[in-house]
Amino acid sequence: MNELPNVEQSYAIEIARKAIHLCSLSIPIVYYFVSKTTALTILIPIAVLFGLSDIARLLHPPTGRLYEKYFGFLLRSHERNDRGRRLNGATYVLLSAAVCIWLFPKVIVITAFTILIVSDSFAALIGRKFGKHRFMGKSFEGSSAFFLSALVVVAVAPKISYLPAEYFIGIVAAVLGAVVEAMPSIIDDNLTIPISISLAMWLLYDTLLPAVNVFGLDRIG
Repeated sequence: MNELPNVEQSYAIEIARKAIHLCSLSIPIVYYFVSKTTALTILIPIAVLFGLSDIARLLHPPTGRLYEKYFGFLLRSHERNDRGRRLNGATYVLLSAAVCIWLFPKVIVITAFTILIVSDSFAALIGRKFGKHRFMGKSFEGSSAFFLSALVVVAVAPKISYLPAEYFIGIVAAVLGAVVEAMPSIIDDNLTIPISISLAMWLLYDTLLPAVNVFGLDRIG
């Protein structure tokens, strides 16, 4: 959530929110070592549990008051707006992880989801603290932080054959992720970022590296 500086929310709360967000790195790390079936067996019940509790927060006032008491300081303004009925970011993270693992090859999911977690966090922290120039719906400083941190992710993320074209595919993914993150959207970027990156990477693998088995990492686990 890369934004221009806003006095509405304190920077300390943003740091706390992103520290929790970074805990989601456990998803791509664990997924590297386990099969798709095992990952979904673990992830889907957790996503359902979070989703149901989030829906209860929105639709059941006593649950909403309890949630607000203990976790309200972590919610963004649009997540606390009764008229918007918006689920919180954690629910969307779990949902997008389940969807991506279900649909896409492991090598793509690990890169796309790690970019979401790492680069979205950098974009938010840099954009909120130093953002001065608007870029699309967010700040240029935050979007730059997204792109640069995504390049680091691409450099260290696992590959199938470690061909130069795989790094080029990752660079394109970093650019696309920064643009999608900056675009105004009614859909939560915890969904749009990893899904758009995954679709683009799969298309590029098929176009540039048709001889490479993009499901090569899926044998692990």
